[in-house]
Amino acid sequence: MEEINIGEKVRDFRTSRGISLRDLAVKAELSASMLSQIENNTVNPSINALKNIAHGLDIPLYMFFKEEENRDSLIVRKGEYRIIGRVGEEVQYKLLTADVTGMIECCLMDIPARKSSAEEIHGHIGEEVAYIIHGETDINLNGAIYHLCEGDAIKIPPKTPHRWINDSDQEVNVIFSITPPSF
Repeated sequence: MEEINIGEKVRDFRTSRGISLRDLAVKAELSASMLSQIENNTVNPSINALKNIAHGLDIPLYMFFKEEENRDSLIVRKGEYRIIGRVGEEVQYKLLTADVTGMIECCLMDIPARKSSAEEIHGHIGEEVAYIIHGETDINLNGAIYHLCEGDAIKIPPKTPHRWINDSDQEVNVIFSITPPSF
């Protein structure tokens, strides 16, 4: 698994936009101390914290995970996925596409038992299609709750607020594709 310096990327995006640490902390709904610790890599931010930081910087979340160099490989081998999130503690995303420079991205989302993808429903610019590989889950799609089972798929229109909810006692695995990449 590849090491990514999230803190450095957060700081670089913040300073290149001329945003103070305190201003970004307010926008991201974090304390300035927590944001400083994230930038100095003394704490690992949660997915929700990263989403809020990306929103405060007005960039897509995937920019924190984008490689600097151009990757020649079109194949992502098992165990070499770029991973967002901590196993068992929160929703974990595995980037299945080699990079996010194309017109589509594909991810595997693992939702631990009794967890949800976010505290609030959020939308993003991309159109999304998701397929439930394993388990059962609910999705709050613009205020309506839909129950999805293994083998079900759902289309999520661009900018439609949504949140995945796993109320079961087992992990749920969902593959989703987004175009354009916005994660």
